[in-house]
Amino acid sequence: MNETSSAPSPLNFPNLLTSLRLILAIALFIVVGIAQAESTSEQNKSQLYWAALITFVVAASTDWIDGFWARRYGQVTVLGRIFDPFVDKVIICGTFIFLVASPGSQVTAWMAVVVTGREMLVTVLRSFFEQQGTDFSAKMAGKLKMVLQCLAVVASLYLLTFGGNEPSWLTPTVVTILWAAILLTLYSGGEYLVVAARLMRQ
Repeated sequence: MNETSSAPSPLNFPNLLTSLRLILAIALFIVVGIAQAESTSEQNKSQLYWAALITFVVAASTDWIDGFWARRYGQVTVLGRIFDPFVDKVIICGTFIFLVASPGSQVTAWMAVVVTGREMLVTVLRSFFEQQGTDFSAKMAGKLKMVLQCLAVVASLYLLTFGGNEPSWLTPTVVTILWAAILLTLYSGGEYLVVAARLMRQ
């Protein structure tokens, strides 16, 4: 009987973790939406933003775990390569958008546009070049950008837990982290554009 190699099942641990991250993202948006409601008391707002912060941290942590697991145990699948970055973009772009509607978060509409626009641009470029059989994998700046964006979200949610009674040092710190995340987002987007222009000339 001949042995045949089989592709890893799409219903594996990394993809289940990615599915969990999508569920957590939806839960996060619901919790933040409730916190933003005018009928929600200040005490409940604080508790809800704490819940949102914890949910985001857990969801972001699963992103590292599923990627490591898939590579370590040979469970990289076509579904995972599509589903994982999609969920990443849902949670980071969606959270930035929701934070715009949260007074005091320090996240402005143009920041959410920059984050969302950059993700859409890189997704389109990666899809185009990979269809041509060209490697367009993530750059180091792109990975660091994701870390800073997650840190900015955590900092903004933490600021919101104080309900306007935060210590004097916290708001400037959050603003600094946000600006660092946005600047690195712009830089990494520009880096991908340079690579794309070079590939198109070849």
